[in-house]
Amino acid sequence: MGIVEEAHNLRVLGSGQQVIVLAHGFGTDQSVWKHLVPHLVDDYRVVMYDNMGAGTTNPEYFDFERYATLEGYAYDLLAILEELRIGSCIFVGHSVSGMVGAIAAITRPDLFTKLVMIGASPRYLNDVDYYGGFEQEDLEQLFDAIRSNYKAWCSGFAPMAVGGDLDSVAVQEFSRTLFNMRPDIALSVAQTIFQSDTRQILHLITVPCHILQSVKDLAVPVVVTEYLHQNLGGESIVEVMSSDGHLPQLSSPDIVIPVILRHIRYDIAA
Repeated sequence: MGIVEEAHNLRVLGSGQQVIVLAHGFGTDQSVWKHLVPHLVDDYRVVMYDNMGAGTTNPEYFDFERYATLEGYAYDLLAILEELRIGSCIFVGHSVSGMVGAIAAITRPDLFTKLVMIGASPRYLNDVDYYGGFEQEDLEQLFDAIRSNYKAWCSGFAPMAVGGDLDSVAVQEFSRTLFNMRPDIALSVAQTIFQSDTRQILHLITVPCHILQSVKDLAVPVVVTEYLHQNLGGESIVEVMSSDGHLPQLSSPDIVIPVILRHIRYDIAA
């Protein structure tokens, strides 16, 4: 096993010709795809990995400088594709990984036949003529809360992010993976994500993008999907799902899994 495989807990399942790469968002790990994977393994070769900094990865491998920008994660993704000798894939990216996949696809568009983004945002901060959902003051409060008592922050943030029932399995699951992160790493990752701004490179993304979004999401307002749709450089399609929360593939699989499968299987109609 190579260093890339070991560092990212790389797993390859299924035996189809076409490759699907599943990439998780902040505070989770590859287990977030547990409801989706069984529907893919008969027809596709499925690649899953953990982002550096996830609780399942070795914190010694987390380079604070490398991961101060989303490019660090995009380079990791390209290294994984190279390690596995993948010449082409369908990339499914949740949350921050939607934009990570987009950055990678600017560098190597040949490696991606399409990007399926779930709850992705090019910028979380509000700006002139742009609504991202957060003011700088909101973010400072969030970072202070992570700094002062990480466990308390996790137990408050998890139900808000997941939405729905406080005692749901999805909330428990997200609380577990969130709390597995080392607090200083979680703070650094949160700062990198919430202060990122990829709006100026959207026009460079020429790979077809399928933008999926919960109708109610603490982290990403629905208007962001329209912004992506209008500003991406290639073809794109938006589907707003009747799910609640930022991790709908975990909390509302009955609604969301069929939608993801449809966007994986079918291309944007000409």
